[in-house]
Amino acid sequence: MTETKTAGPYPPGPYPPGTYPLDHLVLPTASLGVARARLVSLGFAVAPTGIHPFGTENCCVFLEDGTYLEPLAVGNEQAVAKAIADGNVFVARDRAYRDKRGNEGFSALVLGTEDADADHVRYVEAGLSAGDMLSFSRAFTDPAGKSDTASFKLAFASGTGATDAFLFACERINAPKVDRTALQMHPNGATGIIEVVAVSNEPSEQHRLISIATRRPAARQGSSTAFGLPNATLTLLDPVAFETRFGIPAGAPSELRFAGIVFSVRFADTVARLLAASSVEHEIRGNDIVVRPASGQGAAFIFREIA
Repeated sequence: MTETKTAGPYPPGPYPPGTYPLDHLVLPTASLGVARARLVSLGFAVAPTGIHPFGTENCCVFLEDGTYLEPLAVGNEQAVAKAIADGNVFVARDRAYRDKRGNEGFSALVLGTEDADADHVRYVEAGLSAGDMLSFSRAFTDPAGKSDTASFKLAFASGTGATDAFLFACERINAPKVDRTALQMHPNGATGIIEVVAVSNEPSEQHRLISIATRRPAARQGSSTAFGLPNATLTLLDPVAFETRFGIPAGAPSELRFAGIVFSVRFADTVARLLAASSVEHEIRGNDIVVRPASGQGAAFIFREIA
């Protein structure tokens, strides 16, 4: 039996109970201003700045399928330092990522859940918990100026000693009752995220972590491994396979690093014209338009026309 989600804590869609859809992706950046400019040049509408109570801030890109990007910057260093000292795992992991890989990148994949407490227990029992749970609320304002409060509960999972990537389950205790329609209308025609691509020097070592976090089995397909989420695919590649597929070097060796995001778009020609007009370098590879990572972008962006 499936349950159709038209509102509430998950992206809209028919998901079996107990599954974990892709909720959003966290993209550290040095500056929200730079991130906003870069994302606009790629044809995205960007939301107003959101401020967390623990010193970080974001400017999200919301998509029609209910998923979103969360470019994340440090807005208040003193508040961040206090949050880390107080055991805030979200902020501590962001700092660890920046210390290891710099201020630009793609640090976390976030899964929707109805019970973050139960997920935390699962992670602890599996030896994969990245630390204590986090509950918080923040104000949200839509483009029309209507405000509400968003409340979340998070449970974190990570490989032992890993700093390049983590996953967490996000339970939306209160979803903002605001109209995001205008924020989901992107000039590039993007409608959703259909694939997230990760790179690992030892992909098979990451199967247990990802399978437990997503509750999906690993499906090996040649040089890649796919985890089929209800609304997207998480693909794990070794560095050679990543470079072969996208024509982009995989970068420094890593246990696990999120490296690419594949967006569904209405018309590839629209994307190509927009990127050319914005002087954004890109490459056509089969059915994909590939844009290399840049400041404010954090990962390879791949645009694919979906009929």
